[in-house]
This record gives sequence, C-alpha cells and structure tokens, in this order.
Amino acid sequence: MIYNRIRDLPVVIEEVVLDRLELPVAPEFTRVTTLVVLRGQGHEGIGEDVTYEADEAALFAITGPPDLRGEWTIHTLSQALEALDLFPAPPAWPPSRNYRRWAFESAALDLGLRQAGEPLWRVLGEDCHPTSFVISTGLGDPPSPDRVLQWAEVAPGIGFKLDATPAWTRELMEQLGDAVDVDVIDLKGHYTGTVVDSGADPALYAMVAEEFPDAWLEDPRVDDRTRIALAGAEDRVTWDAPIHSVDDIAAMPIAPRTINIKPSRIGSLERLMAVYDHVRSEGLGAYGGGQYELGPGRGHIQYLASMFHPDAPNDTSPVDYHRPPHAGAPSSPLRAAPAATGFRWEP
Repeated sequence: MIYNRIRDLPVVIEEVVLDRLELPVAPEFTRVTTLVVLRGQGHEGIGEDVTYEADEAALFAITGPPDLRGEWTIHTLSQALEALDLFPAPPAWPPSRNYRRWAFESAALDLGLRQAGEPLWRVLGEDCHPTSFVISTGLGDPPSPDRVLQWAEVAPGIGFKLDATPAWTRELMEQLGDAVDVDVIDLKGHYTGTVVDSGADPALYAMVAEEFPDAWLEDPRVDDRTRIALAGAEDRVTWDAPIHSVDDIAAMPIAPRTINIKPSRIGSLERLMAVYDHVRSEGLGAYGGGQYELGPGRGHIQYLASMFHPDAPNDTSPVDYHRPPHAGAPSSPLRAAPAATGFRWEP
C-alpha cells in the first residue's frame, strides 16, 4: 500500500498559523482560501483550505486553528484530525470538512518531509514526469465560446474541460468541436443548491455525447431518461463530485473506466493513497482535479498528477489560468518541478 510509505513519517509541530489568500474573479465573486502553516524544528509545512464560502474562511481566521503542538506521525496526526471538528460552525456544504482536513494533512506531510530532508517522490518511490493539463471553464450565461476561443488563440494546442449547461445549443457545440480540443465535458449532475447546478437534461446529455465523441463525460445524474441519452457512451462516463473514497467508486451507477481524483475532496492521505492503489489494481484511468486553489494547494495537485497520471487531461492548470485569457501563460505539459524536500511544487 502506498500509504504505508508515509504513515510512520515523524512530524513535530510547534506552532499552527493561518493566512488568507484571495483573488477577485468577477465583480460579484472573490475567491478566498486559507493557508494552513505548521511550524516545527525550523521548518514550515503549508497546506491550503479550499472551502468556498468566504464567511467560513473568515470565521476560521477569527476562532483560529486547533492546538496540534506535539510529536506525531502522519498517521497519528490523521487520527487526531479525524476526531476533531475543524469548523467553528457547521459548514454550508458537508464536503468542506474534507477540504479543510486536506489542508492540515497536506501541510503535515510537507512539514514531516522537510524535517526529514526528503522530497515526497523519493519517499513514495514514484518518479515525477512532465504533466499535461487542460483549461477548465464554463461558458457564461448566456453561453459564449469567446473565452475558450481566446485561450485557444494565445495558448495554441491546449485542451479544455468545459462545464455544460442546458442552455448549450448544438450550434455552440459544433463551433467548439471544430475549433478546440475538448477532453472532458463536466455535466455537474451531482451539485444541489449551488450556482453550478445543471440538473439532469437528457437532451443535453445526448447532444454532448454525440458532438464530443472523444471526450470524457463527467458526473451525469443518472436516471431512466439520462441512461437512454447516454446509451453507447457509457465507457466515457467518469466521476468527480461523488468520489470521496474507494467505496464511492464501486457505488457509481455506471462503472467508470477513469475517475477525477481531487485530493481535497477525499480529505485524508490514507483515503487518497487507497484510491491510487485501487486505480492501479483495477486498471482504471485517472486525471487530477482542482478546486480553484490560489497558492500551494495548486502545486500539491500538480505534484500528485506528475507521479500518478501525468499524461491525462488534468484539471491542474497553473494559477495563471485563473486570469482572463492572456499570452505568456505556462504551456502544457508542465515541467516536473518537485522541491528538493517536502511536498512542494516549484513554479
């Protein structure tokens, strides 16, 4: 098991601090994340809490982090985190608990490795490789291909992961299919009560499956009508939002050939490494997923993708791609850039 290679890694924590990151994305939305910094023996380990609600990040900053000072191993610290409630008030969305848990576990891994003077890849016995990535974006409301076409112009040859909505037309799909490489269509069928809800539209599913015959079809909501719409495309169905553990993979209504692995959605290092074990043992494909990280959390997912699925359509583009289309952004694939020690990816 991959986890056994890190579970007994010692971690000495002397101080826990939080810091705020933010990026204005649109007039009505500023992305806020929280850095979790663990300090000990003259080293720092850093993780990123990608909880989406800015008020929850603000409350976390006010109440402060738990007291984790002491001598641990990766596994004993993980067990302690399992028993803690890291939210001063219940989060709006239950998956946020895993997001915050991942911030602490990734920071602890970074700190333990730095204290040991080792990089993650060497401890795991996994080489880092140049890593492919795609640009992940929606098309707005009403949907327009402009952002995609602008990125394609300044970053020629790059692939895309696009968020489909019932407002998409066949003409729009044909225009996109003729102009760019669409690797993944995110149907977002497993979000409820959020701004990205897309429901379950059989007509949309059927058109997407037909117009993008080589794309993965991520997170459909499966019912009797959408099963008919996806008939013949079942091998291209992949999953993201429902995946929090190995058990979730087996529970999917359409068995996947590949899955989107988001470490923050899984939460703990033990569960994450179990998913990597499962993917390998079952011969499944995988690609990495992001949560609009603003800082080192983006490097964490790029690091993991470089070891476990470097040639996949990874939704791990550099933070530069959070900005409007512009020239000079890093091209795909990203060069392998692990830091000399720790769980850090050097841009």
